[in-house]
Amino acid sequence: MTASPQRTSSHGIYRGYNTPDNVVLYPLLMMNINSLIRYLPVDPINLSLKGKFISVIACAIAILIVALGTQALHLDKAYPIIVASMGASAVILFIIPTSPLAQPWPLVGGHLISALLGVFCATHFTDTVLASVLAVGSSVLAMLVLRCLHPPGAATALTPLLAGDMLASLGYGFVLIPVGFNVVIMLIMAVAINRWGLGHQYPVMLASAGKNKVQRSAVSESQLSGISEQDVEQALENWDVFIDITPGDLSHLLNSAQRNSFKRYRGHITCADIMDTDVHAVEFGTEVEDAWQIMCREKRKALPVIDKSRRVIGIVTWSDFFKFVNLSVYENFQEKFRAFIRRTHDIKANKPEAVGQIMTTTVTVLPEDTHIVDLIPLMSNEGYRQIPIVNHENRLVGMVYQAHLIAALYNHALSGSD
Repeated sequence: MTASPQRTSSHGIYRGYNTPDNVVLYPLLMMNINSLIRYLPVDPINLSLKGKFISVIACAIAILIVALGTQALHLDKAYPIIVASMGASAVILFIIPTSPLAQPWPLVGGHLISALLGVFCATHFTDTVLASVLAVGSSVLAMLVLRCLHPPGAATALTPLLAGDMLASLGYGFVLIPVGFNVVIMLIMAVAINRWGLGHQYPVMLASAGKNKVQRSAVSESQLSGISEQDVEQALENWDVFIDITPGDLSHLLNSAQRNSFKRYRGHITCADIMDTDVHAVEFGTEVEDAWQIMCREKRKALPVIDKSRRVIGIVTWSDFFKFVNLSVYENFQEKFRAFIRRTHDIKANKPEAVGQIMTTTVTVLPEDTHIVDLIPLMSNEGYRQIPIVNHENRLVGMVYQAHLIAALYNHALSGSD
């Protein structure tokens, strides 16, 4: 029998693959390597290739402006033109601008408070190790207490300790220049680039932490279906884990996931499948009296207003007729309403005569291939009773009413229970 090859070292550590120690260590080593390889392809940032490229350009431009702006002050050589932690801040500000960590107060407060504590530790403790521990620990604690957590701030706290005697000699002036000046320019660049360059909403208005429990648990009138922002906030209170996303964005994400789940389990039911194709529409110049007669004859509470190409330009509802009648005066209301809708035979009129003068111009339309799940938030949360449906040329092809949506959901609920 041939003996297994043996591996020895000067210390006698490696003895061979078939020894008892290696029989245990080798599989564990391979498991760790396989686990590492499995997680390598995972992209932590959900951005397209174009989005990543634009974000990289934004980071580079911001750092360039910060460095050039500070250099333009013609400071003493002891003053650096930029703090290294600004690079980490640029990543947060332009890659994940909606994160609570990227908002103005965490950016400004996190850097300035950490710089102040870093200088304090550098000037009062001679032991670098002890000073570093105290600087990072106190800066993180201060950021948590003051609600301005910004991870690069901890690096700012270390800068006065590790940069040498030249920077340490600046004392508390380091907090204002370069840190304060860098932060101000970075904040200006964050607002300008995110809003006008990347198209992101920045800064994001975060929910106030001072709401009482009744307000947090109550569902707002505008959120009657799906997961509300209040639901998310209450869940986060019960789950002591930081989520790097605002409650509003998380609520939107969860509702979107719910709609995708509905589409997957209920099939592809579109507005074209449930809409009413026998649509009675009017034009801008249709007389008010004629439009009212159509609504009464066809028992409709709304009529879409279209142009010559059948493109929707507005909608007229019962409330559009009544808003021009003085409802505060109850006597002779019927006569007042008849006088309003009756056409004026004179050349001049002191009231609207055409539908285009009373219609609502802000009208929501949906393509005919829209899934019916997208109707639910519009009709339950936004209060729409009917929605015009258009084709790929944006021409009116039908109307979907609340009754159509309810019937479709009911029928599919019955079919799913069979």
